[in-house]
Amino acid sequence: MRVTFLGTGSAMPLPDRVQTGLLVESDERSLLVDCGSGVLNRLTNTDVGYEGIGTVLLTHHHLDHVSDLLALLKARWLAGETHLEVVGPTGTKRLLDGLLDVHDYLQDRVELRIREVTAGSFEVAGFEIEATETRHSKDCLAYRFHGDSDAGDDDRSGGDFVFSGDSEAFEGLANFADGAAVLAHDCSFPDEVDVSNHPTPAQLGEALAGYDIGRVYLTHLYPHTEGKHEEMLQSIGDRYDGDVRFARDGLRIDI
Repeated sequence: MRVTFLGTGSAMPLPDRVQTGLLVESDERSLLVDCGSGVLNRLTNTDVGYEGIGTVLLTHHHLDHVSDLLALLKARWLAGETHLEVVGPTGTKRLLDGLLDVHDYLQDRVELRIREVTAGSFEVAGFEIEATETRHSKDCLAYRFHGDSDAGDDDRSGGDFVFSGDSEAFEGLANFADGAAVLAHDCSFPDEVDVSNHPTPAQLGEALAGYDIGRVYLTHLYPHTEGKHEEMLQSIGDRYDGDVRFARDGLRIDI
């Protein structure tokens, strides 16, 4: 399995960090997870491109995770692609219906399939996925993508990939990620920012302490984190002794 961080920013993007989007690939299968502003452009720098994205999986419906959805639909239509599937939490159909009511000229340009999912296990675009609810200001799901246990000899090969979506750090989510090869977790602000619905490094370190995760990537970064990366890593490291790094747009990891 390969994961490409297309967008590692937030609702306040930075020049080198667009809003949230991840590309997950395995054995000729491709899945886009979230589709915030700038993600469509980032896709053009991948081998898959927007032409190769037949399915989008949403964690939740905040603008910085869905802004490029209709832009993706339009790009695929203009490129001659004939379908798009959007999978997400309860309310995903209402979201797409509302967007298409506004941009009605895009109605029926491609075959649009919409599926709503809840916490539990299911398949999307050939990927076996588990979902759990997060703690955020809007209903949001974290996803665990099951890897191929025969993928290779690397100590992280054949492992699972977990994406937190937007969430506070809490033990239930850390337990959900336990044993995964890679966890990409929201870490929106440094410790001095008083925030809810997102974690600070200290909160994330406390939640992860004692759990076994191969590597943690910090993502969904607000401008407040600029110049604070070392102290954020130190704060997490004071509580959690695992491998923690900052994600960046364009980073590709093989799991």
